[in-house]
Amino acid sequence: MFFVVSTLLFAGGAQEDTEQSLTLTIAGRDGSYGEALQLAADAYQEKHPEVSFEILKLSGSSLFEKTVIDMRSGSGTYDVILIDDPNITQFQEVGWLADMDELYAKHNLSIDPDFIKPALKLGRYPYTDDGTLYALPFAGNVELFAYRTDLFAKYGLPEPATWSGVLEAVKIIDKNEPDIDGVVFRGVKGNPIVTGFLPIFWAFGGHILDDQGNVVINSPEAKNALDYFLELSAYAPEGVAMYQSAQVKDAIYSGVGAVVTEVWPGWIGDLENPEKSSVVGKVKVIKHPGEVEKSSPMIGVWMAGIPEASKNKDAAFEFLQFLTSYDIQHSMSDTYGLPPTRAAVYSLADQQKKYPWYEAQLDALNNGVARTRTTKWKEIEDQLGTVLQFALLGDMSSTQALAEAEKNIKAVLK
Repeated sequence: MFFVVSTLLFAGGAQEDTEQSLTLTIAGRDGSYGEALQLAADAYQEKHPEVSFEILKLSGSSLFEKTVIDMRSGSGTYDVILIDDPNITQFQEVGWLADMDELYAKHNLSIDPDFIKPALKLGRYPYTDDGTLYALPFAGNVELFAYRTDLFAKYGLPEPATWSGVLEAVKIIDKNEPDIDGVVFRGVKGNPIVTGFLPIFWAFGGHILDDQGNVVINSPEAKNALDYFLELSAYAPEGVAMYQSAQVKDAIYSGVGAVVTEVWPGWIGDLENPEKSSVVGKVKVIKHPGEVEKSSPMIGVWMAGIPEASKNKDAAFEFLQFLTSYDIQHSMSDTYGLPPTRAAVYSLADQQKKYPWYEAQLDALNNGVARTRTTKWKEIEDQLGTVLQFALLGDMSSTQALAEAEKNIKAVLK
């Protein structure tokens, strides 16, 4: 049913709006995201031979730089761009993206309720349930948590429901398993350590800014979170302050990490592949534990928007409907493991068999927390990530680190 309805919509729109040939230029990501985009473009072109595509498959930093330069100049080089969700506020605030609500009204369409709501909300500005929509969710990335079920069973430990429970389990396993690291995470300053810390920080009730934009990071809740993080890190491998994603993924696949506090869908595609994983059937991926607040996984959704300067807004909008449709989201998930942004895809038996963590991933997306919605997120993240690593290395106490973070973030916001 989904396929028939969507095909009719696309066919009708394309015949009306694209009577002559045109090329849509897409600024996209490299890797599996780029391959997924290519799959969607090829499938669309089969149905609409009058539309061709030029797809740039760029690194994250290059994508950001090129799209900012182009949209600032108003050149209209790109018709569709991928946007990492913490960057989107910068684009929304200055009017660089086309108003999707207007395009939905123009095409007499409504937003499909199957979109995962926290993912869709990231495209709105202001960041409210009824803010204007400027982008659709392309890839439903969300941070997850993993643990060795065999080791937890060996010591009679329950599935982690709270961070306090995680610490108790890690202590027991670390003490009794000399070849196993109790916990593994990324400790490099900046984005890596901040990303791993935020689900703990939020679960302990911490906030960086309040609703009025005031810096509130130096709070009792934040101190409890950082004290916990530092205590937990005592059971991490030596040198964890230099760990990047490669070291964490190696710990997952080799099984040397009893608990991994930061796991992304793109890291675990071969977790059940015996040719690449030594822990087939021994690792469970779940949403993060809670503490004083409920589970607070970090959302890392990639959005797809249309630059306001694009000369092909209608054609780009029709392609975005196709790109984010049920059928294409299913195909991109099945072929490249792209995390869907539609709830129905997570419920498919074939996808749950292929990706056993899909139920947990959907749960995490529905409970996900967005990074602070501000145009200064990158600078805030850099400041917080620096002091967190200093604390991890023992060069700052938690009190000193939070006071320094507060001072530096206030300076950034000025």
